[in-house]
Amino acid sequence: MRSGKTKGKGVTITMDKIKALRYRIAPLEMSPSEFRRAGYHLVDQVAELLCTLPERPVAPNESPTALRDLLGTHSLPEQGRDASSLLDEAVDLLFDHSVFNGHPRFMGFITSSAAPIGALSDLMAAAVNPNVGASLLAPMATEIESQVISWIAELIGYPTGCGGLLVSGGNMANCICFLTARKAKADWDVRTVGMHTETSRRLRVYTSLETHTWIQKAADMYGLGTESIRWIPVDEALRMDTSALRIQIQADLAEGDLPFLVVGTAGTVSTGAVDPLPELAAICREYGLWFHVDGAYGALAAMLLDGGDIEVPTILRGIREADSVAVDPHKWLYAPLEAGCALVREPGLLRDAFSYHPAYYNFDEDSTATINYYEYGPQNSRGFRALKVWLALRQAGREGYAGMISDDIQLAQELYRLVKIQPELQVFTQSLSITTFRYVPPDLTPGSRESEHYLNVLNAELLTRLQKSGEAFLSNAVIGGAFVLRACIVNFRTMLEDIEALPGIIIRIGSQVDTAIRPAELKDEERNTR
Repeated sequence: MRSGKTKGKGVTITMDKIKALRYRIAPLEMSPSEFRRAGYHLVDQVAELLCTLPERPVAPNESPTALRDLLGTHSLPEQGRDASSLLDEAVDLLFDHSVFNGHPRFMGFITSSAAPIGALSDLMAAAVNPNVGASLLAPMATEIESQVISWIAELIGYPTGCGGLLVSGGNMANCICFLTARKAKADWDVRTVGMHTETSRRLRVYTSLETHTWIQKAADMYGLGTESIRWIPVDEALRMDTSALRIQIQADLAEGDLPFLVVGTAGTVSTGAVDPLPELAAICREYGLWFHVDGAYGALAAMLLDGGDIEVPTILRGIREADSVAVDPHKWLYAPLEAGCALVREPGLLRDAFSYHPAYYNFDEDSTATINYYEYGPQNSRGFRALKVWLALRQAGREGYAGMISDDIQLAQELYRLVKIQPELQVFTQSLSITTFRYVPPDLTPGSRESEHYLNVLNAELLTRLQKSGEAFLSNAVIGGAFVLRACIVNFRTMLEDIEALPGIIIRIGSQVDTAIRPAELKDEERNTR
């Protein structure tokens, strides 16, 4: 018998173990017939889910405790189980206890209905399981991602020769552009010596009060601190005030700080407002600042600028002048989560910000034709996010996407019209595919401090009950201190009948909440005014 010992431990490998290793069958393996049987059955179940979505509640009304009870024991099972039965169990758990952003009446957060081809793409990508960090490990996947980057740039009118990569979502796409800007604009070797040296100056970032919270995370993670952010006021349309921006830049220069980055938003989260991007680009050129556009939501509406049957803000053309842009395919390209995209005009600046070449990497790093995405962002190991985006772009084409985005915007505009004619509903804003409004009881007059406070409480409770009802799913915004309901349509399954039903649902639930919670003093006040 030939035996071997692991170095220093004296463990003998027996003949039985050698035989087991020779004919190894791992617990996670499935035979081709098992995989086919389980896979075909799962695809049937997913297809049934998709066709029955309109009849299902948008969201469950269940407590976290109840959901945990469904999962059963908290201890990891000692013995494994059959894959098919586990898949069936997971189907029951997910299909009966999830919030469905693919439901036609999901109009909440900017998370789109996911294209079915994307679900199949994720299966294919997981089966091949390429590591899209280096071209050597993922030759075809790397080229597909490169083509996706070029196509997304083309859709929004950005240079197709730009650099870029796919990431988890808008937060990470914006953060990658932020760090690239920091490296490009700092006048010292920030990658080597860090943020605070004898020669460094306080870096300053400029963005509007409506900007998404990613900006705080980026300033925190990358060593600037959130006090480095200059929050610029907005105008009545909730767009950045460029006069205030210019004044703040000049004041910071006078203090010896180093302004380096202006962030304009193409479609704010709360209302879909678009900052005056061409003006911001001009200011950045004047002062030598990096111009970044957070277009995670709205940048893709720029494809409607040149043709189409609907008007979109022409200031979206300013995207073309940006040094970097963030776009989310899992928003208005209807890709399954996760799929964000960072675009940078000069590809070499991405490598300057992220590339390191350790001795244990033996990749083709010198060839200009080779793309190694570990040099373009923080991840070394990267999944194949691009496949689901690439296949959906090819399935729908530019024309198909223009039509779907146009439909979403027109449905939001129709909701605005329907809300405006309802006495019990007060409309606030409409931009891109976001409409905001609130419920106001017919016998209550807005305006006083007491009534405004009550309306905020009322609409917050209305929203909670609406979400729990499963009839529709909206989110909220706060505009001028008012808590308002927010409908955002990035959903190719939403139809006119869903929009037409929404005001009635809101009014019914709002009336019920008002009856249940209105303070006595407000009831008396309104009674006395009649």
